Amino acid sequence: MPFTLNVNGKTTTVDVPGDMPLLWVIRDVLNLKGTKFGCGIGQCGACTVHLNGRPVRSCSTPVKAATSAIVTIEGLSPDGSHPLQQAWQEVDVPQCGYCQSGQIMSAAALLASNPRPSDADINTAMNGNLCRCGTYVRIREAIKRAAAMTARPTTTTASRGAAE
Repeated sequence: MPFTLNVNGKTTTVDVPGDMPLLWVIRDVLNLKGTKFGCGIGQCGACTVHLNGRPVRSCSTPVKAATSAIVTIEGLSPDGSHPLQQAWQEVDVPQCGYCQSGQIMSAAALLASNPRPSDADINTAMNGNLCRCGTYVRIREAIKRAAAMTARPTTTTASRGAAE
């Protein structure tokens, strides 16, 4: 059955069964290999993509339910300039790297909704994204660094002038 999808800002039509997991459409039909297969039951987070700005597990999302904009790790920033991608490199987060695209996609959804997350906010948002190598401390550090990169100054011109 044909489905029209918006993936990373591009509209495409795929002819697949409606119950086919979005993960396999992304990887095998659209040939976007950044989204990973981990557990296949939506528990590990390696397959996380954004569906209308919200993180979802693509291994357990049927393509027929993917009627909103889909963003994969490739669509987050084609040139790797997204603050999370930069922070991930600066902090040297990945060890084996397998879970990292899902980790970054969950973190990106967090920062889009909460640009200054607390440790508790990060823990809640990242709960369910498993890392076999245990790089959770570096993941949290990279999320904080990315948040700092995108933070807007809170002072206004008037208040700076008064302080000078």
